[in-house]
Amino acid sequence: MRAIRGLWRWRHNPLCRPTDLAEGRVGLVALLLVVLAAPVVGVLVGGATEDALRRSVREQHADRHQVRATVVREVDPAPLNVDPEGSVGGDPRTRVLARWTASDGTEHSGPVSTRLKDPRPGDRFPLWTDAEGRPTVRPMDTVTATTHAVLAGFGVTLLTAGAIECVRRLVVRRMVHHRYVRLDRAWERAGPDWGRTGTGS
Repeated sequence: MRAIRGLWRWRHNPLCRPTDLAEGRVGLVALLLVVLAAPVVGVLVGGATEDALRRSVREQHADRHQVRATVVREVDPAPLNVDPEGSVGGDPRTRVLARWTASDGTEHSGPVSTRLKDPRPGDRFPLWTDAEGRPTVRPMDTVTATTHAVLAGFGVTLLTAGAIECVRRLVVRRMVHHRYVRLDRAWERAGPDWGRTGTGS
């Protein structure tokens, strides 16, 4: 911003080179793209992500059902058991053998995870099942979907702004390289006569 402001003040200065003005214009275009285009891209991506996630939420809520399961007995934890429903820290899951009735009326049983701290036979707990009555994870809610969409839009906005800045730096670097090449050529032309008295007379 300081460079653009400075170039605006001394754009009519005889010492201002055309390359300086070009760099200022490149910076101004990059700034406008970061301020205007990057947020628009983020909003579009966030909106598309939210639409897709809300469709997924509706499908999950239509296909998954919460039933009441009954503990038969506690079982040993499965090795390397990763339960996506398990919470982080302070709320460990317990593996139990349970039986439940699916939404279609069929009876099922098998090892499942529960938040019961001290499960005993006959204890009941909520269990999410799919259309076939198999245990599954809790469906995503709309708040989680919206949060993911906002994070996606914000991330894309930052990535777009970063990409614009990278392109600006590459363009300016190329312009500076060409400037030095022209200076080297001019120096080569003037070099042999540099410092000679009466040169050109």
